[in-house]
Amino acid sequence: MTNRIKSNNSNKGKEAEKDPSLRDFRKEPEAQFDLAALLKDERTWKIVGVGSIILSLFLFISFASYLFTWQEDQAIAQQGLSALLDEDKQALNWLGRLGAVVAHFFFFKAFGLASFIVCTFFFVVGVNLLFRQRVFSIWRNLKYVTIGVSVMSVSLSYVFRSSSFPFGGGVGELIKVEMEGLFGVVGTGAVLFLTAFAYIIWQFNPNFNWPVKKLKPIENEEELTNEEEVANEKEVTNEEQTQFLPLSAGQTLNELYAAGVRPNQLKEDTGMLIPPAEEEASIPLSLVELDEPIAVEELPDHVAIPPAISTPDSDISAETITTMEQSQEETLSEPEVLPSNGEGDLELEIKTAQDSSAEAAETVPENLPPYEPTLDLSKYKYPTLQLLEQHGSEKIVHDPSELESNKTQIINTLRNYAIEIQKISATVGPTVTLYEIVPAPGVRISRIKNLEDDIALSLAALGIRIIAPIPGKGTIGIEVPNLKKTIVSMRTLLSSEKFQHNNYSLPIAIGKKIDNENYIVDLASMPHLLMAGATGQGKSVGLNAILVSLLYKKHPSQLKFVLIDPKKVELSIYRHIERHFLAKLPGEEDAIITDTKKVIHTLNALCIEMDNRYDLLKEAGARNIKEYNEKFINRKLNPQKGHAYLPFIVLVVDEFADLIMTAGREVEMPIARLAQLARAIGIHLIIATQRPSVNIITGTIKANFPSRIAFKVSSKIDSRTILDTGGSEQLIGKGDMLISHHGELTRLQCAFVDTLEVEKVVDYIKEQQGYPQAFLLPEYIDEKEAEARGELDMSNRDSLFEDAARLIVQNQIGSTSLLQRRMKLGYNRAGRLMDQLEIAGIVGPSQGSKPRDVLIRTEADLMRHLENMG
Repeated sequence: MTNRIKSNNSNKGKEAEKDPSLRDFRKEPEAQFDLAALLKDERTWKIVGVGSIILSLFLFISFASYLFTWQEDQAIAQQGLSALLDEDKQALNWLGRLGAVVAHFFFFKAFGLASFIVCTFFFVVGVNLLFRQRVFSIWRNLKYVTIGVSVMSVSLSYVFRSSSFPFGGGVGELIKVEMEGLFGVVGTGAVLFLTAFAYIIWQFNPNFNWPVKKLKPIENEEELTNEEEVANEKEVTNEEQTQFLPLSAGQTLNELYAAGVRPNQLKEDTGMLIPPAEEEASIPLSLVELDEPIAVEELPDHVAIPPAISTPDSDISAETITTMEQSQEETLSEPEVLPSNGEGDLELEIKTAQDSSAEAAETVPENLPPYEPTLDLSKYKYPTLQLLEQHGSEKIVHDPSELESNKTQIINTLRNYAIEIQKISATVGPTVTLYEIVPAPGVRISRIKNLEDDIALSLAALGIRIIAPIPGKGTIGIEVPNLKKTIVSMRTLLSSEKFQHNNYSLPIAIGKKIDNENYIVDLASMPHLLMAGATGQGKSVGLNAILVSLLYKKHPSQLKFVLIDPKKVELSIYRHIERHFLAKLPGEEDAIITDTKKVIHTLNALCIEMDNRYDLLKEAGARNIKEYNEKFINRKLNPQKGHAYLPFIVLVVDEFADLIMTAGREVEMPIARLAQLARAIGIHLIIATQRPSVNIITGTIKANFPSRIAFKVSSKIDSRTILDTGGSEQLIGKGDMLISHHGELTRLQCAFVDTLEVEKVVDYIKEQQGYPQAFLLPEYIDEKEAEARGELDMSNRDSLFEDAARLIVQNQIGSTSLLQRRMKLGYNRAGRLMDQLEIAGIVGPSQGSKPRDVLIRTEADLMRHLENMG
């Protein structure tokens, strides 16, 4: 039986193959309607756009025809949709019965003559969809249509109250009746007049100019000469009556701009404010590029380096600062002045917070110069090279007899172990000499590597280091210390072409390689640096070299330091430049952090700053600080929404081991979090320690510090802890170091900068005008301390309670993230403020992910509420 069924099925299959009509239709794939693909098709939206334009034209023609045929077609139109099927009745409307019915609905039951405004909305939508670009603003037109239809319909109903024609329509008549019952006939007229006048100003923004008396035509040249003399006398009189206004101390250019003072009012030599002239010629911004670079050694003593003011995005020469002051006429906080269609008139257009970023970007004038952050301290001068000493000779002096002796000893030592070499060459460096050898064929590299101690014994030298093989070369390197070592001067590195002319965001000059090449890298690309070494091997000098490099290259508006010095003596020399380059917590007296508890607060404040900056980058649509600052400089971001120019922040910790011993995990966690996330928003870490053990430099820290510097250490274990490889135990000290950067291990001689030189540089910066105070980090309050003090108790409110309440009432948004972003607070403190506002009855209870309801509407109500509470 089973075989018979199978044979029948096989027969049916063969018949189906011969006759397609016998195939099973259920096995054929059904064609499905793909709505998503249809909506993504460009042709669909073009068809919708054409239909919208036709609809707008249909409504316009039917409305226009209704003005002439409304009485004749009224009987047909009152029947509604049933009149469309009645073929016996003919309508006089230009679009037939359908046009008569539609026009009657809009005129009698809706908005009257204001219905013509509705046509513009469908026309705007159709044009945008047809051309697939933003020809007109749909949302702006929708606002105009909505408000215009309402105002116009009510106004027409009020004016033509006795007419049989529906000037205002049913909606206008209904609203007019309600307003007359509320305000009376006269009050309703006043309200409608004010509303209509405000709507016209809002949409068309007309110019209201007071009539100017016309001048009489000049008949002869004598009259012209007399008038010119009179005008000149008036100008002299005005100049004599000019009153000069003194500048207040600490005022910056941007603050003057915000106060309404223009660059042409600033007198450079006396620091006085001059009233503006009636006519002034705008000075164009010009950048001068030199065909050949200027050698720093040839510059006079009073000229500071670098010759260019480096920003993360552009270089602006110091000579153009005055031009920038004259051409930068407005700050970002001021309204933008746009040229109108009239001749010689200026139209003032103020962009509010509700405007989209795209519309704000469209209204930026092309001739507006970019924002320049260095104008806050426009007279700031970079430190000069003459502040640094030239230690020793710039050229390395080598002894030929020493080179020949070492060469002979190396060859003889290898021959004693039956190792032949084909070639040997020497590269003399400041501290060590690199001997490169090419072994004979068949010699194993491991045999030479194992002879490190024997070669050191034969040469009677310390610090022998064998590199087998040298990366990128087919040779084996043997590093031998020089008998006469050369000091690498910091002045030599800073005067080099590589340091002066580069595109690095944070250039640092560390030292010289064995081949006498200056080693200058970008801290922003590292992005964090770990330094370790035994006591007295050059860590503090290395830190000073990095800090001095940044001071010579960056403007105070572009860079801030957070200095942590548990030893209290290493970094205290930089306390004098607090108002220029340092950052600290609000309320702290000293910007150099030495107390462990304050260190914890500072690190957590940096985490808050990091989160706030990421929020700004998210709103700006930028991926890193370079893109964000570029948008801000080009005036594409609104400062009223919390945007500002973001300087780089470099955190320097001199003795990390002491912090780990005293605070432990409270320090390690924020350090690890900053190392993981802070790179993109311009926060970089430099951590130094003299105890490179595994319990100090943990795996979490090592994983986020790809760039590391190792000075001489006592054991190979410590070297492996820092560099993941040996070699730093073979260093000779006094600035001899190994740096691991981008996976390459390089031996350097650290640049030497004396404490006296650092003091000269700091004093040079200290004598110049700085900011009113140091750069303030967001305030951080420990949650445990807050709970101990009873922060949630209304009898002990937060110091920012009233400011937070005012901010919430002004924006009518009960959001914790709003407090974080606008007041630069952490989540814990912002949450406690929101709880206090709830207890005070200013905001409602939490609604999950939605903002809280704001229970107080105006600031006046808020002040009365706070007075009743107090």
